[in-house]
Amino acid sequence: MSDALFVRDHIQDALPPPNRTSGVVLWARTNLFSSLPNTLVTVLAVLFLAWIIPPLYNFFIGNAVFSDPEGIRGEACRFEGVGACWIMIQGRIRTIIYGFYPSSEIWRINLMFAIAIVLLIPLLVPRAPFTRTAAVLFFLVFPVVAFILMAGGIFGLRPVPTGQWGGLTLTLIISVIGITVSMPLGILLALGRQSNLPIIKWVCVGFIELWRAVPLITVLFMAAVMFPLFMPQGVTPDTLLRAIIGICLFESAYMAEVVRGGLQAMPRGQYEASSALGLNKPKTLGLIILPQALKHVIPGIVNTFIALFKDTSLVTIIGLFELLNTVRSAARDVNWSSPTSDITGYIFAGFVFWIFCFGMSRYSIYMENRLHTGHKR
Repeated sequence: MSDALFVRDHIQDALPPPNRTSGVVLWARTNLFSSLPNTLVTVLAVLFLAWIIPPLYNFFIGNAVFSDPEGIRGEACRFEGVGACWIMIQGRIRTIIYGFYPSSEIWRINLMFAIAIVLLIPLLVPRAPFTRTAAVLFFLVFPVVAFILMAGGIFGLRPVPTGQWGGLTLTLIISVIGITVSMPLGILLALGRQSNLPIIKWVCVGFIELWRAVPLITVLFMAAVMFPLFMPQGVTPDTLLRAIIGICLFESAYMAEVVRGGLQAMPRGQYEASSALGLNKPKTLGLIILPQALKHVIPGIVNTFIALFKDTSLVTIIGLFELLNTVRSAARDVNWSSPTSDITGYIFAGFVFWIFCFGMSRYSIYMENRLHTGHKR
């Protein structure tokens, strides 16, 4: 072992401070001005924002009409240079949410929404209690209760025809029924398409290819105009019921292809492992294959749900007043019409659609992260 020692005999000069590893300046230099192309894009983006933000601010906030103290309704928005007519939304908010449902019976819609929220919470929150009970009540009991509340005619409830249903309520009804029905029907079609039985396979293939090849607008026209011609004389199914059946069948074909993608992504070893455990085919599909396949295609499933939710606006063409059509009719009311009422209504309707679609998207990401445990490193 060496016995050499080092003893410092003078004060060392101070070193310069280390470069900053965080902060706004460093972030901007790294992400916005790291190269000449990056700097050009940043400058163009700043110029675009400087050009687009002032008029948007003036329309939505600066020149918008938020109150109507004189009670002149649409006339308050008919002056030159007026921005968004938000008082139109405030004045017609009941129609936009509930459609033409009688005012004295709106409590039935609110009660239906309250029951739905109470039952959906255990289904959407993974660790919530009473999940199975909530699932049974939501899928078997709630549809009957909701129909009784909405339609009435029994238990002393005033009958309300579907022609008076509308607004956001009608959009949610069509969306929830479409999602609830198209999901299991799509799974059955996907399994049927992969069946070894020729009749079942070709029936499912024919169904999927037929509905995928037809635009949804055509389906709705067929349901509204052509379908009654094939019914016995005197039998006229409800227009809303025909539209919902058409949407469910149409979306189930797309859902079947999404699920089939997940089934085809399953490795053969999963089937062989389940066979080695002595599981029959139904147990293999129900316990091994389908849970994994559905987990793989969660983004595709939610994408189909979002498309279905937005497609509900197409029922306008057969005379149903869903959210978009209700907003349009509210904006064109003679008491509320103004040069900016239409665009204000469209912006509001688009914002409502965005809230629901964004919520479904975020929940999809949450479920993907939660179920991705098998692929973590």
